[in-house]
Amino acid sequence: MPDLGGAGLSRARLAALLVVAATAALVCVAGDRGFAAGPATANAPTYGDPFWSFWGDGKGELAGYDLTFPRYGELREGVAVTVFVTETFSNSLRVKSDPGKHPKPDEFPVMKLNLVRDFPTGIYDYNLMTSAFVALEPVNGRPAGSATKVAFSSQEWCGLVYSQLSFDDASARLVSHSYFDGEADQQRTIEAPNDAISLDCLPLWARGFAGPVLAPGEKRTVRTVGSLVTTRLLHQPLELGQAMLARAAEKEMRVVRAGRFEVERYTATVTGGPTLTYWVETAKPHRIVEWMSTDGEHAQLLASDRLKYWELHDLGGVKYLARLGLTPRGLRMP
Repeated sequence: MPDLGGAGLSRARLAALLVVAATAALVCVAGDRGFAAGPATANAPTYGDPFWSFWGDGKGELAGYDLTFPRYGELREGVAVTVFVTETFSNSLRVKSDPGKHPKPDEFPVMKLNLVRDFPTGIYDYNLMTSAFVALEPVNGRPAGSATKVAFSSQEWCGLVYSQLSFDDASARLVSHSYFDGEADQQRTIEAPNDAISLDCLPLWARGFAGPVLAPGEKRTVRTVGSLVTTRLLHQPLELGQAMLARAAEKEMRVVRAGRFEVERYTATVTGGPTLTYWVETAKPHRIVEWMSTDGEHAQLLASDRLKYWELHDLGGVKYLARLGLTPRGLRMP
């Protein structure tokens, strides 16, 4: 039995999901995204046959990006990598479920995004990683397409930071560890209404994996849970806020490192914060070909591929970096 996307989604579970999708009478209003069938709300995407026939194929999507990132008042040039893959989650542990280890009522499918940002700051590098998990069915009082967990880590020569949000009904549990005096070790519950979106899930939202679903030309104000990245880098408290989400009325052309693409533009204007823009290819699989923030962050797609990346850890696996437009690290590089 294959491990779908490194996720442990069994054939039986996949078949059940497809049956539910096939027997539903409604079609998702996500337009040309191809996520069809199943009861939908004004906010939540649905995940039917077109979704699972692609994202349940046992592979993950990896993409490399040229990255510009602001730090210490200067723009740094680096690299970003995104990993999109479906997994089966344990609700009690909020981690990937090993096959046969947990009772079925404890399991639900998720779409995972790992976003890695690496860039130098003078003598030392910053290594940032955000893992965002969106539930693909309703769970814990939250609709399908809602964040169920977000985790963030930062590694640089000064020290380490790790933060995690686990979303429950109308709240989220925050655990955070930092080397900064005054931040150190935290554990608390924060307000997180069931209709609020996580700012760390915006790349998932732009691709149609997370709610709310917008029609072309539509704008909508939503409540937001702050970004763990911003909390760390700007030393700000994690708070509930709001943002204006928008989907452009018209398609446009965008030229990036990977080539020329017809795209749709999605924006999130955060109250008291930056505006983030994502250009998403109109053709399947609707990759993010470019993103930009008014705080100075900018990324352009180099290349992407669908791979069982968790199997490519041997020495020879380094050759697959070329498929992402990336090159291996050289010797004596920090």
